[in-house]
Amino acid sequence: MKFIKAGLFFIFLTLCFFLSVWPQGRTQMIIKDNLGRSVKIERKIERIVCLQPELLRILVALGQKNRVVAIDRFPVRYDHLMPIIFPDVERLPVVSVTGEDANLERILSLKPDLVLVSPSELYLSHHLARKLKCPVISLSSIGRLDRLLEEVEILARITDSEQRGSELKKLIQDKLGLIKKRLAELSESSPPKVYLGFWGSLLRSPVFYEPVELAGGHNLAGQLKPIYEGSDTAVLNIEFLLKSNPDFILIQGNYLPVERFLTIEEVLSDPKLQTIRAIKDKKVFYTFGFWYWWDPALVLVECLYLSWLFHPDLMSDLDLMAEAENIFKNFYGQEGLFKRLCDKIEAYDWFKKK
Repeated sequence: MKFIKAGLFFIFLTLCFFLSVWPQGRTQMIIKDNLGRSVKIERKIERIVCLQPELLRILVALGQKNRVVAIDRFPVRYDHLMPIIFPDVERLPVVSVTGEDANLERILSLKPDLVLVSPSELYLSHHLARKLKCPVISLSSIGRLDRLLEEVEILARITDSEQRGSELKKLIQDKLGLIKKRLAELSESSPPKVYLGFWGSLLRSPVFYEPVELAGGHNLAGQLKPIYEGSDTAVLNIEFLLKSNPDFILIQGNYLPVERFLTIEEVLSDPKLQTIRAIKDKKVFYTFGFWYWWDPALVLVECLYLSWLFHPDLMSDLDLMAEAENIFKNFYGQEGLFKRLCDKIEAYDWFKKK
């Protein structure tokens, strides 16, 4: 009888423990990540090692930054936005430097409940999944807004912040719906041809860049093959650019001015490019571009900004700076964040009438 009572008491304590660490009514969760793995989550997630900058930004937007116990080097070394939206990021331990490395002992000492990694870092994902007892999930939108929405939903579920996740998804969908509604007023004329010179070179271009299409443009590099399978980058020659004759040339400008290896002035003055329509019409602009994957707020600003560049008559009544500030406030809860970013990368004149 004593043994039976002891057994029942043990079961009671076990149930109390699980009810205390996992929301009432919640069972285990299965997450399908971008590597096709079904990752099981069996307990409440309180301590997250986040080695993917896009996911860190989403966690901040969800109000879950206090759950992050370690990061990779990028947010504290290169990211101009993260210190603005998450000043305490510099106090977090850095447990990965190059992207494919990670200090396993340091991660273990932090006792994480979850590790988040980019699927492009295949070795790191598999290595950590083998060595750690906690779940390891690989996620990235790869520049696709439908995947960004999925990431928001997944991280909201994992962190028990579904209501906030729903608010963010609605904000993204509403802003994209605004652009779509405006562009529906366009005539049947062909979309402007757009060429993107990214990553510090005029001859490196993303083969997929959804904001161009969402803003009513046509990405000329979309027909090209990437440099290797799994990459989003095409490397081309000057003949392609001359033959394609883009209406717009966009240069990735999401750097500090001293870090820009390619500038508008250089492109406009290049003697080899003077026959291109975008050069003749002086339609060469900086754009925010990828910045180690997306920031969920900045990609919305990017879509609005590009639609304003491509179709100024349809967007002439929009105060883009006010729209951008409102988006950042809704995502990150503070006034003036977007202005601070613009001041830092000297983007404050990008929204002037062209």
